[in-house]
Amino acid sequence: MLVMVLGLLLFFAIHLVPTNVELKNGLIARFGEGGYKAIFSVLALVGLTLIVLGFYKLQLHPGKNPQLWDPPVWSRHIALALMLPAMIALVAAYVPSRIHTALKHPMLVAIKIWALAHLLANGDLASLVLFGSFLAFAVYDRISVKRRAAPGPLGTKTGPWYNDLIVLGAGTALYLVFLLWLHQLLIGVAPLA
Repeated sequence: MLVMVLGLLLFFAIHLVPTNVELKNGLIARFGEGGYKAIFSVLALVGLTLIVLGFYKLQLHPGKNPQLWDPPVWSRHIALALMLPAMIALVAAYVPSRIHTALKHPMLVAIKIWALAHLLANGDLASLVLFGSFLAFAVYDRISVKRRAAPGPLGTKTGPWYNDLIVLGAGTALYLVFLLWLHQLLIGVAPLA
């Protein structure tokens, strides 16, 4: 559990930097924008790697990861249904579209839905810590973004109408790839089993 928690602390600590405009601007002034982005990326990647390794290790040793409750079967069905809009929101974060504009910050929407879906479907301690912390951080970050009036990487670009079709199509395709193949390959759990 320690490895995963250290990863979460590092990952969220580095993601707190953009919420403090003075700190972010000071780091950019000191290291340059390229240096800031490089340091941010490396630390975020190290944190994410620790999260994944720690979570994976806990799945291999159930004694170190107690089951707190047994989620009912219906909660897994809800989780499967929630993941479709999560994937669509994830794609919308990178494609200027009406969907992107409506969601305002689609990456945070995707993270909140993803975390909630996985909290519903999993009852072990590691899942509660992992997905609960991501949900809490996404809620905090959304409040912070609203307070700072930060438009996000794509700004307020809407894009042409067919970008909405691209977002829906790519999001649905990503959902199906994860559902039928990638989730089991990467996580070791078949969602439809």
